[in-house]
Amino acid sequence: MPCVKTRASAPGKIILFGEHAVVSGTPAIGSAVGLRARVTVEDLPGRLEIALRDMGLTVTGFSVGPNGEVISLGSSEEAARAARYVAGVVRELDARDIRVIVESEIPVASGLGSSAAIVVAALAAVSSHMGLDLSVNQVAAQAHRIEKMVQQGLGSPMDTALSAFGGYQMVCGGASPLELPAIEMVVGCTSRPHDTRSEVARVQELRSAYPEVIGPIFQAVGEITRRAIPCIRDGSLRELGTLMNMNQGLLESIGAGTRELSELIYAARGAGGALGAKLTGAGGGGCMIALPEPGRQRDVLIALAQSRGSGFPVKTGAEGLIVETGIR
Repeated sequence: MPCVKTRASAPGKIILFGEHAVVSGTPAIGSAVGLRARVTVEDLPGRLEIALRDMGLTVTGFSVGPNGEVISLGSSEEAARAARYVAGVVRELDARDIRVIVESEIPVASGLGSSAAIVVAALAAVSSHMGLDLSVNQVAAQAHRIEKMVQQGLGSPMDTALSAFGGYQMVCGGASPLELPAIEMVVGCTSRPHDTRSEVARVQELRSAYPEVIGPIFQAVGEITRRAIPCIRDGSLRELGTLMNMNQGLLESIGAGTRELSELIYAARGAGGALGAKLTGAGGGGCMIALPEPGRQRDVLIALAQSRGSGFPVKTGAEGLIVETGIR
């Protein structure tokens, strides 16, 4: 008799407006996108196993430490690090006798929410397989707690909320949904991974050193974010693009940009004819987003490729967590 499996998938995300400034209490807006992380759980009597299919890694015979870290017996350190988010879920639920298989379309260390998507999908798949009836709200809250634990205090409620609920979310303290229409955009990735912790710390040091300068910059970012909401709602794409460009200029002023990101941003705006383009996430590497003129996604993708970047089309407001049970 074939074993019964449980599968869950959750989307990645982009930050549209407000990164960095959000720590000062101004709003930020993010959207779920169609790239997904998928987690499948099946019975494995007498063992616990995490298999990361896309990385060709398997962690077996491990225990989970007090901070959600994998204490591996015989697996490589690289595999242990890759499995730490799923291991946090295993510890949270006290799961046993299962194999957890992780597959993800979301680039890691890119600012596209790969860790949040994996945690949300893993938590939903493992809890459902164990017969626990967690609501989407509970999954989002527990996933945020696990992500913060593994990242030692980092982890935005926006990322896990977008992976759980999909659509759009605004963060201003906590996360709350926004009912907005989908927009066609392009994501462009540099070859340089970003480090959220170091970028956030660097900007906070700048804020402490120059509060009279950084404070008004953050307030301006907040006003841009607030003005963007009716633009998305009404389909005012040209104005939305202008706001994206303004937001990018302010992010550059606090040092969040890099040469690689700037090359992609200017390529998208120039040869690609994008209405607006900016980095997404903490910066210092990772990805950027561009708003093409209607019907010109391909032009932006070509411009990114010619600037040594990789790009792919996305549509905002993607579906959130999906759980399938009783798979044979």
